Amino acid sequence: MRAVIQRVSSAQVVVKGKTTAAIAKGLLILLGVSEGDEPADVDWLVKKTSQLRIFDDENGIMNLAITEIQGEVIVVSQFTLHASTKKGNRPSYIRAARPETAIPLYEMFVDSLSKFLEKPVGTGIFGAHMDVSLVNDGPVTIVMDSRDRDF
Repeated sequence: MRAVIQRVSSAQVVVKGKTTAAIAKGLLILLGVSEGDEPADVDWLVKKTSQLRIFDDENGIMNLAITEIQGEVIVVSQFTLHASTKKGNRPSYIRAARPETAIPLYEMFVDSLSKFLEKPVGTGIFGAHMDVSLVNDGPVTIVMDSRDRDF
């Protein structure tokens, strides 16, 4: 399971002209599920993401987690995070999980994160074409992969 975590001043997701999620200060998380991912990957990534200290404290030092700033979160499914570009110029997405595997794990991630944060988590629509906009604050962008737990 791979996540691109962006600290944002604001973010929103629009599908077919309708806003599915919009937040002020918080995190926009792009989440890619790969074949072989399981609930243990969800648990690890939820814990790491929710405790990631990337928000400024009163001294301007990144020392606070999303829970400490009462921030909001949007999670967007993005299979292209597992693109392989080793051969040719057309990316291969063979590592990305098929929907029957990815959807339950994506939903588990959103639900678990929402429970951990004790607030709703915004989402896009799995498999839909989405317009995602954000104001990256910093910019701060962190990439995590549950298969590389050395983070």
